[in-house]
Amino acid sequence: MKERLNYVYVGINIHKETHTAVLMTFLEEVLGKIKINNNRTGFKKLFAFVEEKKGDFIPIYGLEDVSHFGRNLAIFLIEKDCVVKEVNSALSYMERKSYPTTKKNDEWDAQCVSAVLMRRFHLLPDANPQDYHWTMSHLVKRRNALVKATTALAHQFHDQLQNYYPSYKQFFKEIDCSTALAFFEQYPSPKHLKGVTAEELGEFLRIKSHNRCSTKRAERILSLVEDDDINERKYQFVRDYVVQSIARQIRLNQEEVKRLESVQRKFLKKLDYQLETISGVSTVTACALIGHIDDIQRFSNANKLANYAGIAPINHSSGGKGKDEQNKSQGNRDLYAVVYFLAIQQICVDLKGKPVRKIEVA
Repeated sequence: MKERLNYVYVGINIHKETHTAVLMTFLEEVLGKIKINNNRTGFKKLFAFVEEKKGDFIPIYGLEDVSHFGRNLAIFLIEKDCVVKEVNSALSYMERKSYPTTKKNDEWDAQCVSAVLMRRFHLLPDANPQDYHWTMSHLVKRRNALVKATTALAHQFHDQLQNYYPSYKQFFKEIDCSTALAFFEQYPSPKHLKGVTAEELGEFLRIKSHNRCSTKRAERILSLVEDDDINERKYQFVRDYVVQSIARQIRLNQEEVKRLESVQRKFLKKLDYQLETISGVSTVTACALIGHIDDIQRFSNANKLANYAGIAPINHSSGGKGKDEQNKSQGNRDLYAVVYFLAIQQICVDLKGKPVRKIEVA
């Protein structure tokens, strides 16, 4: 108790362009408020303001975000030898909701962060932004964004091809493979196949597939197109361009994903985690685990990591009765998804990485 009287608690509400800070004593007396820009000049202004207002108190800073918009501020304060704590946004949210009348503005949010900092500063983790894990998270997010965009493009591709090639799913096993993309870019609608012989199409497919497709495949495609018997409509040249544009974009995204994965493989070797020695863990999965977990040393045991990932059950009980239930909303949901699919991989492969069981989907 006496120890807490010696500090001034600086709660900071983080935003993209500006931050708002509130200085509060143990007796919940507000010593000052300040709004700064999210740049080094603003950080110096905050530091000078706190030094002026603190008096005989020792300042402790609390930030809700130390890995995104608040990262640069956290690094600046740590370099100034300040005590910086990471305040879970759920705690400040509950603090704000604990009052009879709920209000929401930047100053009040910062004051709620100060209140949480004051009551829990001995339990809150020290802010420890690390460049490696931060950079890895950027790589993971960029790859995920490209994969998501490619999936959306594939849906558009299906919608377009259905209009011109009703039997297109029988042309190739996957429409986003390199051979299929080359075919639909070259022949976006049946009119482009008029006068093309099976030998000519077969030669084209052999080149694009590196001899995996033959004239037999070409004959099958031409036969299916003839059976579909689609009549050309007006402005087909515009719709052809849409198909070609989607095919080009999917191919570019796939190439960029491969380049990103190459960077991930090299970057993963910077730390000797050896996650890839686990059955079912690829380079992509290993990078996703590192990017979402951050520094694993911040978890004192496996149970805390399980809680953070949202995979630990939640106990609901009252009056001595209750049960454990699946956690469906709490924790890091991105990390939860990675662990979920990793568990599926563990079921599918043995210790040597070979498939051992086929999963039946209900």
